[in-house]
Amino acid sequence: MSPTRGALVTGAAVTVAAAAVLTVVVWPEGSGSHPSRDAASPSGTSASAAAPSPSRSYPLSSAPSTIPAVREHTAARGPGWQPGEESTVVIAKGSEALADEAQLLARELNIHYRGAEEAREGDVELALGAKDQGPAESYTLTVRDRKVRITGPDESGVFYGTRTLKQSLKADKTVPEGVVNDRPDRPQRGLNLDIARKHYSAEWIEDRIREMGDLKLNQLGLHFSDDQAFRIESKTHPEVVSDEALTQDEVRRIVGLANSLHIEVVPEIDSPGHLGAVLRAHPDLQLRNTQGRESRGSIDISKPGAAKLIDELLDEYTDLFPGKFWHLGADEYQALMVRDPAASYPQLQRAAEQKHGSGATIEDLATGWLNDRAAVVEPKGRTAKAWNDGLFRDTKVVADKNIEIEYWTGKEIGARPPQEYLAAGYKMLNLNDEFLYYVLGEPNEFVYPTGKRIYEQWTPMVLRGTEPVAARYSPQILGGRFAVWGDLPNAQTVQQVADGIRMPLVATSQKLWDPRKPELTWDQFQELATRTGSAG
Repeated sequence: MSPTRGALVTGAAVTVAAAAVLTVVVWPEGSGSHPSRDAASPSGTSASAAAPSPSRSYPLSSAPSTIPAVREHTAARGPGWQPGEESTVVIAKGSEALADEAQLLARELNIHYRGAEEAREGDVELALGAKDQGPAESYTLTVRDRKVRITGPDESGVFYGTRTLKQSLKADKTVPEGVVNDRPDRPQRGLNLDIARKHYSAEWIEDRIREMGDLKLNQLGLHFSDDQAFRIESKTHPEVVSDEALTQDEVRRIVGLANSLHIEVVPEIDSPGHLGAVLRAHPDLQLRNTQGRESRGSIDISKPGAAKLIDELLDEYTDLFPGKFWHLGADEYQALMVRDPAASYPQLQRAAEQKHGSGATIEDLATGWLNDRAAVVEPKGRTAKAWNDGLFRDTKVVADKNIEIEYWTGKEIGARPPQEYLAAGYKMLNLNDEFLYYVLGEPNEFVYPTGKRIYEQWTPMVLRGTEPVAARYSPQILGGRFAVWGDLPNAQTVQQVADGIRMPLVATSQKLWDPRKPELTWDQFQELATRTGSAG
């Protein structure tokens, strides 16, 4: 099991300069020792060194009211901070890269931005620290002497500090005195959106991105090609694009907004399955069995034109999506979901043997296809991703170990438990369909997931079903995404989808930031979500 949160250690107040300061720290239950300074403070600053100047005229502060909850707060006595008539946002000299974050915060608080100027009483100052100040995306937020200072080793961490400030003001009208040291547990945290089977406007997607930013989520997956539709304008192959689709200018706007909120957009063109929309325009590449029947959504990977078409699309869209990741899909290739693939699709079997030698199988051919597509995007600086059922047991051809495996189900033919991928050294992302799959219309025994169940039962270590994998695999589990799929697209309106996923996504953000047992009950968490604005 992943470690559960022990009781908050509130201990006796430590007298510093004849005044009380209390450090509230959380560490795994049963650890047998108190956390080290580094464990308690991602910035490496000790609690006593960071303690604000206290005053006996105020009670000890509580941690800021935020979702996800901050991981450490050093309490102090003082008035806290709220914007006044003369308050402004400034950036420290040498931290000009934070101008966008500072200007956004100033707009949100309806106060002025003064640029790289010395902070005055009532101000908020943003500053970049040394890269070794703490882990990526960490931050320190200090409220002292009626000022706020937010520092971090990178821009994303400082941005998350501004989200804590914003939520705290929304919930309690003030940011409490003291010092927050905070950081995420997992580096990839987000939402996966199927825009192929259900069309969503650019404005709807942008609204979700803004919600994600406030929840400190950093990854939006866009599955934009499937059997039903292809939903982004193409300059190289306009014939594959559906009537309702995002323009490339709209996509650039979406990506630009996401980048400004430190969210990575991860595009997905699924292949060699789920290509029905593409194949309607290219029927010559449709996979057929020995009776001439179409294999739904499947491209015939024995034909040279198949790789050419998909690679041209990959080349075009890697330019449109300039991020770090590319999702290649690879799941549910129908040729491998029949009793005897070689008998049903002899052309694939012949191609496997020609390419990979005697004894090769269609699984080898499909694995080679995945590796070849990864070889298209990786030279462009992308890390390739694939669904877990796109990898197979006992093949001659082994999937590239640099491909990140996104685990969604253990129900497929020849289901492999996540431990097999982890033991082989793959890094994985958690999209456990038991908890994280919001499938429109609830087909195939799916039910709409609830925030309560995610909040109380799921952690990134629970990759399949309800049981966690062994703790030793934790470094290989990169995080997770809550996923929306449009199997029955008309089952809900876009507004119903937005409302239905809100609290499950809020709960997911909490457990990806800190997977330990939450301090608040679900009812208390819901009330907090309302106060912070996270509940809509």
